[in-house]
Amino acid sequence: DIKNVKSCLDTVLTPRVFLVGYSLSLADVAVYSALRVYQGISVDGCQNLERWYNFISEQTLVKNTLQRFPLDIELTKSRQADVGKFIELPGAEMGKVVTRFPPEASGYLHIGHAKAALLNQYYQLLFKGKLIMRFDDTNPEKENVDFEKVILDDIAMLHIEPDIFSYTSDYFDKYIEFAEKMIHDGTAYVDDTPAEVMKQEREKRLPSKCRNQSVEENFKLWEEMKKGTPRGLQCCLRASIDPESDNGCMRDPVLYRCKLEPHPHTGDKYKIYPTYDFACPLIDSIEGVTHALRTTEYHDRDSQYFWVLDTLGLRKPHLYEYSRLNLQNTVLSKRKLTWFVNQGIVSGWDDPRFPTVRGVLRRGMTVEGLKLFIAAQGSSRAVTMMDWTKIWAFNRKVIDPISPRYTALLKSSVVPLKIPEAKETSVTVDKHPKNPDVGKKEIWYSSEVLLERMDVETLTENSTITLINWGNVIITKITRDSAGVIQSLEAKLDLANKDYRNTPKITWLAVTTHVPFTPTVCVHFDHIITKGILKPEDDFKDYVNYNSKIEYEMLGDPLLMTLKKGDIIQLQRKGFYICDEPYCPSSPHSCLESPCILFAIPDGHSKSIAMPFGLEGKEEGKVEQKGKLHTPQKSKAQGPTEPEQPAKKKQTSAPPVPNQAQEDLLQKIALQGDKVRTLKTAKAEKVEVDREVAILLELKQTYKELIGGDVPSSGGKKEKKKEGMKKDTKTVSVQKENAIVKLESDAGPKKVSMLGLQATKEGALSDWYSQVITKAELIEYYDVSGCYILRPWSYSIWDRIKDFFDHGIKKLGVENCYFPMFVSRAALEREQEHIEDFAPEVAWVTKSGQSELAEPIALRPTSETVMYPAYAKWIQSHRDLPLKLNQWCNIVRWEFKHPQPFLRTREFLWQEGHTAYAIKADAEKEVLDILELYRRVYEELLAIPVVPGRKTEKEKFAGGEYTTTIEAYVSASGRAIQAATSHHLGQNFSKMFGIEIEDPNKDGEHMFVYQNSWGLTTRTIGVMVMVHGDNKGLVLPPKIAEIQAIVVPCGLSSALDDVTRTNVMAYCNSLITKLSDAGVRIKGDFRDNYSPGWKFHHWELKGVPLRIEIGPRDMNDDKFVVVTRDTGDKMSCDVAVAIETVKQLLVDVQKRLFDKAKHDLDSHITVTETWDEFCNNLEKKMLLLSPFCGEIKCEDQIKKNSAREEPSEPGAPAMGAKALCIPFAQPKTLAPGTHCIRSECGKPAICYTLFGRSY
Repeated sequence: DIKNVKSCLDTVLTPRVFLVGYSLSLADVAVYSALRVYQGISVDGCQNLERWYNFISEQTLVKNTLQRFPLDIELTKSRQADVGKFIELPGAEMGKVVTRFPPEASGYLHIGHAKAALLNQYYQLLFKGKLIMRFDDTNPEKENVDFEKVILDDIAMLHIEPDIFSYTSDYFDKYIEFAEKMIHDGTAYVDDTPAEVMKQEREKRLPSKCRNQSVEENFKLWEEMKKGTPRGLQCCLRASIDPESDNGCMRDPVLYRCKLEPHPHTGDKYKIYPTYDFACPLIDSIEGVTHALRTTEYHDRDSQYFWVLDTLGLRKPHLYEYSRLNLQNTVLSKRKLTWFVNQGIVSGWDDPRFPTVRGVLRRGMTVEGLKLFIAAQGSSRAVTMMDWTKIWAFNRKVIDPISPRYTALLKSSVVPLKIPEAKETSVTVDKHPKNPDVGKKEIWYSSEVLLERMDVETLTENSTITLINWGNVIITKITRDSAGVIQSLEAKLDLANKDYRNTPKITWLAVTTHVPFTPTVCVHFDHIITKGILKPEDDFKDYVNYNSKIEYEMLGDPLLMTLKKGDIIQLQRKGFYICDEPYCPSSPHSCLESPCILFAIPDGHSKSIAMPFGLEGKEEGKVEQKGKLHTPQKSKAQGPTEPEQPAKKKQTSAPPVPNQAQEDLLQKIALQGDKVRTLKTAKAEKVEVDREVAILLELKQTYKELIGGDVPSSGGKKEKKKEGMKKDTKTVSVQKENAIVKLESDAGPKKVSMLGLQATKEGALSDWYSQVITKAELIEYYDVSGCYILRPWSYSIWDRIKDFFDHGIKKLGVENCYFPMFVSRAALEREQEHIEDFAPEVAWVTKSGQSELAEPIALRPTSETVMYPAYAKWIQSHRDLPLKLNQWCNIVRWEFKHPQPFLRTREFLWQEGHTAYAIKADAEKEVLDILELYRRVYEELLAIPVVPGRKTEKEKFAGGEYTTTIEAYVSASGRAIQAATSHHLGQNFSKMFGIEIEDPNKDGEHMFVYQNSWGLTTRTIGVMVMVHGDNKGLVLPPKIAEIQAIVVPCGLSSALDDVTRTNVMAYCNSLITKLSDAGVRIKGDFRDNYSPGWKFHHWELKGVPLRIEIGPRDMNDDKFVVVTRDTGDKMSCDVAVAIETVKQLLVDVQKRLFDKAKHDLDSHITVTETWDEFCNNLEKKMLLLSPFCGEIKCEDQIKKNSAREEPSEPGAPAMGAKALCIPFAQPKTLAPGTHCIRSECGKPAICYTLFGRSY
């Protein structure tokens, strides 16, 4: 206990200056180091310890040491900040915890296995327990002794040292004893049903014909199995559990099967082998495992795990679930990875594109970086699809402070720079500019240096550039060929000029006779799967990226010759690399010079991790080397088959030579194109521009029909570059069998902004939603699972909902109040049906400081039991009624599996109204009045259409008489969501809490009051995001937006004079004041550290309805440009009519959003009369209006029978159809004799009920 340690140290140091003796000793250093490393240990509150700690910090030796090694300390801090949350193990005792890591020896370990191994090691070390390394070898067909050695090597690479090694096969005899005991006890039977028939029976929940056969018959067949006879091969041993179980794993699972293959360790001794699900709980119990960590995909098997142990009376370990590691653009299945190896698409199991431990380490992942990533994930159960960039970002934290810096230039694009006065000499500089401990390196200066073409294309004469590790030079001359391509440059040294702030920083290599360049090949890899998230129905082979490897021939720094295999370096301005093959002056294989092979290490900064240098078009495996292309052998190199894949460039024949008619048509196209561009530049009316664009498209179509090909750019004329314009593309010529293949690409490596969304709403809804709510600054994640920080942008939305609704309820006479959030157990349990429904969700406070409370106190899951005891005191007569109270507060509901911000959280904000009436009709009227207010919140404010109706008996509020609801629909997921509810509680709660009055109509008699409760939550924000958001981010309806229009000044370049700049800003502020005074919520973005394009993207992401762009030309014309967020339409407007125009646009945006959502809802509601229609339409993401009998048991069966096998999205349940509501507006009158939609029910239907999948 660290508290006891600190207390002990504080006592020991009371009379002492040093821990031992009268001077600094190793004891002081050791304790000081421990306190400093463990950042979570504070010395505050321990007076003597704090005095000693500060005194040691000031010691000269300590201060010098800390100044010398600052990086290690910073790295320690960052690592601790990155550690995720590890759940405390139930029943864990120090020194007694035993965990296990049980891989199957059928392949190499991948990083999913690494997570499992490192989690088990974490708890082993935390509790000073033991870790068992166990090979699961229950299946002789898959077990391979060679893989055992491979796995042990992989474990060693991860620096994991198990305490015990074992094999599942060590206890084969024991398993057989247990199996025979189960046969004897009648809890297992031998089944000879053919495998396919058995599968069908289990799916249909039918018992096997062998289930009730005698023990004697079972033992007879069991002996046949043990001998491996032909009869025995037809049989298997099954557990006798429940063939009708809702859990498929409990429908009499197989425990033993008969196999004749020899086992690697037991040979031919056995002919029967246990299944993993039977052997696993047995060996866990036998070996003393206390805590078995399993991924959530094993959840359904947990019941079987404990059933086996209970049946045999064995000790039960604790099971703890954590989420498996899911990675985008990746397959982790051994079967699929083996396919890649067998097809020759990768070089082997250690290929850098593979997710194996060896693969990622070979690509440059460090063990420390991998551990940091796993630690950051913690032992969470949340199922996420991880982006590879996050893993590599952790690795960068490890390698960046220690990687030496070198230089390499693309061989095919070097340009000489001559500096006549420079002398050929060398200097020694730090290998790492921020860490001298990395070492020194020698660099050479000379009168000729080489630069890369991508750098020199932007240079002009008399400009100053900075040569890294040398200094400033001034370009004096640029020599170009007849085509305008730069051939060489000349410069003069300007080393006295130390101003490096506004100069281009350029890498270079000196041409010198003293040291030659190092022949170098840089290899870059892309994902081998082109689709981010593979769906269950996807065939991974359709998304294989056959062009996932690119090689670039480089001129390397002379010091690259000294690299050893595994050395990690940084090539300046290119990235991190790991040396895969060191330079060899004479290869033992070819007796020729062998280049230094460097593998690029992704740094986690960009999605586009594979293609640097602006050469994205180069074909896979091509290395330009000494004028020839060297192509590594591979067995398959087909192009991609899906649009997600990067398509290979097709060879196109030269276009036909046009005749005179075609020349005339091209001339017309060119003129019409110029006309369109002129109109757009002048910001003409949209109608006029659209008309001219239509004419241009018609001319292009005519040309296409005439010549059979597309129009050449710029009407077939070669477009001349404007003087001074930067070139946008580079052309790299690669000689290939006497042909020149031109590969064009952008100048330099493009930065991919991480501001926008990486996931799409259509392709990965869950990831899209997470990115929208965080990048649009709605929420920030919190360190308590299921709880989130509402940022100002989202709280402003909640404020407007509050204002709208509060105004509405006050018109109805409702008053606001506040009740405590704590509930006593006695109050909570007053209404039994009510508390039973909420019981799993109740969070309890059990301690105050270190003292146990005499009685636990609950945090309110709802407030009926908090408020109604007070109502019983306040209401004594019918004159005290109606009592109408509402409170705006927070609610805590703890137990759920898959939290989603706004939609399903452990704590949320809401309003809850609680009213009491003497007359039932008045109470029931209020129920509908409130529901109408809720409808208006959604439809008028949030632009979301809803379906009002009444909940079924099963779905009504616990303890209430009936519940009314409004249901919204999210078309992207095909799921409905309960938007708000208004409950009539009848007299149920008033009877429980004694809220009664003297009956005004019956002298001397008392009556219980009639009550309502109704609530609206911050779920509204999540619904709005899901319904209106698009692939650019959030889309806010104008009525709910905190900022309805954002003003962005444009065209304020550095060349603009200060007077014009000031005038533009004043013009913007004038428009803002004008519109603000007219009631428009408007703001200007005048930040000068961001470009207009960045601001456009930022405010689009945040969903602002209108963007107003103003530049110098707009100011001169008394105009402004306005862009609508929902459509992207752009129009020019006069300032004179700014108020009318902007207000109308806001109205139009609000209406378009509602109309679009209404169309989505209406087009996804259908009337179904048969069960087949019901199931088919449910899979089409429809909401179903179906006849229903209204019975709870039937509703349960409908949900159960319509469930599908796989989840609708990662982390979501594989849900069936839920009764959403009985709509007030019935689609039609039920025809006589109409039966319930569930065919097995057969009972008369009482109404049409809306069914669908739901959040």
